[in-house]
Amino acid sequence: MSNLRITDEGIKQYHKDGFLLFKQPVFAPEKFNELVTIFEDLVAKQAAGSRIDELDKPHFSEPRLFEFLMADAVLDLVEPLIGPNIGLWSSHFIAKEPNIGRATPWHEDSSYWQGRLDRMDQIVTVWLALDRTDRENGCLRVIPGTHTNGFSEYVEVDKATNTFGSEIKPELIDESQAVYFELNPNECSLHDGRIIHGAQANTSDRRRAGYTMRYFSLETKFNPDAPGNETHRLFYCRGENIANNPLETIVI
Repeated sequence: MSNLRITDEGIKQYHKDGFLLFKQPVFAPEKFNELVTIFEDLVAKQAAGSRIDELDKPHFSEPRLFEFLMADAVLDLVEPLIGPNIGLWSSHFIAKEPNIGRATPWHEDSSYWQGRLDRMDQIVTVWLALDRTDRENGCLRVIPGTHTNGFSEYVEVDKATNTFGSEIKPELIDESQAVYFELNPNECSLHDGRIIHGAQANTSDRRRAGYTMRYFSLETKFNPDAPGNETHRLFYCRGENIANNPLETIVI
């Protein structure tokens, strides 16, 4: 266990609150700079008029990202939280442009994955800051302890000012309890796939970009027939494929 990067105290906090801040560099500086360069390359290739918050599952078409997604520096953060048998569920560059970056409504990631996996309690998101993220530019925020509440009720919101078109009913959220994830570049947060979280709009003159790397325990069973899974791809990271999921293997 000496290679794992989270203390026993941190593990307890994660399971109690549903999140953990890792306020140390995740990658070596030169490696981190390579990732930022890949992100900016992808942004430059986007179609005219596209928003930079729309780079979902970029690893499907950009193989350079696997060097980061499969890195021990990341998996040694994940293993203490979901165990040694790890698969890659997804990744997403989540960025908000200066001044016009849209809000991310309060939501649970698990609500969008319902039925796609047979359990939701062994999914963790590593949110790696590419830029300095703080309240001013719309950093991630969570409601601690909400990862054990089940699925919430949702209502529609305006897609023009939000990154997606629904949010948890406002009367179900106590915003006074929110914890804001203020991070320096190359630091990360980790959160349970069930926790209620969101982000305010970026009204600052600074970009707010992060890379989410989402992992699941290979004890969890993937449902290939569920809507959304027909073209979804899973990748082997480490350990044993206990649930016999359809995994792809990447050679780095």
